[in-house]
Amino acid sequence: MRRVYIAGASLVKVDEYWGESLDSLVTQLADGFSGLALHKIDAVYVANMLGEVLQSQANLGALVAEDLGLAGVAAFRVEAGEASGLAALHAGYQSIRAGLADTVLVLGVEKLSDASPEEAMATSSLSERYDYVGFQGVPEPAIASMMYSQYLKRFEVPQEMVAQFPVMMHEHAAKSPHSQYQFKITLESVLSSPPVSEPLRRLECAGIGDGAAAVLLCSSDALSTIRHDEVVELAGSACSTDIVFPFDREDPLRLGAASRAFEEAMARAGVARRDIRVLEIHDSYSILACLLLESIGLSEPGRSGVDLKKGKYSLGGEVAVNTFGGLKARGHPAGATGVYQAAEVYLQLTGRAKGCQVDGAKVGAALNLAGLGSCVFASVMKVRDV
Repeated sequence: MRRVYIAGASLVKVDEYWGESLDSLVTQLADGFSGLALHKIDAVYVANMLGEVLQSQANLGALVAEDLGLAGVAAFRVEAGEASGLAALHAGYQSIRAGLADTVLVLGVEKLSDASPEEAMATSSLSERYDYVGFQGVPEPAIASMMYSQYLKRFEVPQEMVAQFPVMMHEHAAKSPHSQYQFKITLESVLSSPPVSEPLRRLECAGIGDGAAAVLLCSSDALSTIRHDEVVELAGSACSTDIVFPFDREDPLRLGAASRAFEEAMARAGVARRDIRVLEIHDSYSILACLLLESIGLSEPGRSGVDLKKGKYSLGGEVAVNTFGGLKARGHPAGATGVYQAAEVYLQLTGRAKGCQVDGAKVGAALNLAGLGSCVFASVMKVRDV
């Protein structure tokens, strides 16, 4: 199998773009690839979750190819709920590894600000089983809150241990030029924010955001034929699934799909947990940050909050988590989120993270979830000499 590299990345600041369309967000990415040989692209993979629902638009592969002046190139739309971003990256990774392409553009785009409040609530639950969230009227935030309640009870953890995660995310985002919420918050403000579904509070949930991000993948053969920025290796990518409804799983507080995908991606990359210096995780709800870190073995069950409080997951800690603010503070443009994660790890490993830079980062990883862990993609990236 051939090696796969990331040779460039482009990001649009996550925000609410009332006057923009999906097309205009995509075309903004071209500036970030200025000087790169996009005309040599063999395939385009477009990550998007809600185009049909919010913009009445499908066939995004062909549309994006046209927007970027790539008409004629093979182009595909990839959808895996909120995990669409890393799903598209995984598809591009597989095509290069298999020898079907030498250069692949992986792009994610989403525009959530077109949703009404009612639609926003409905779209947040599209990755869950409709017979639970629709017929029974139990939306995804309510399910997340049940997981949160059980976590607090089982491990006898005070709520502050979970609620401090959004505080760290905002602290990181305050230094990031492309993050949506570039301000700090306090633990007191999180705990006093309105309840979404007890114990889950508003400031423990990702907001509504629009955005577009892209990374350029290439084979080792293509590196010598295209102009490119600094290069990192996309050394491992994997996917795993789980039972959709968390309380039908053997343990609703263990994200088994995350554990399996992460282990497989690390094995393909030839790295161990101790090697990972930067980690982008899917914290659409604060409780997911805890469950992910514990499920992949970076914290013991019930102890991720203690580890965070000790500084393990800060920019200067043992493993820097969500270095640009994660879903909570960088923003969560649904299907595009995983591509942002990949681009952010790339920026870290190439020393381009500016105020969010983690010193000495040579290996990074990303975890992107659909729903509450029913589908998980994991990617591991490393500098070429690791």
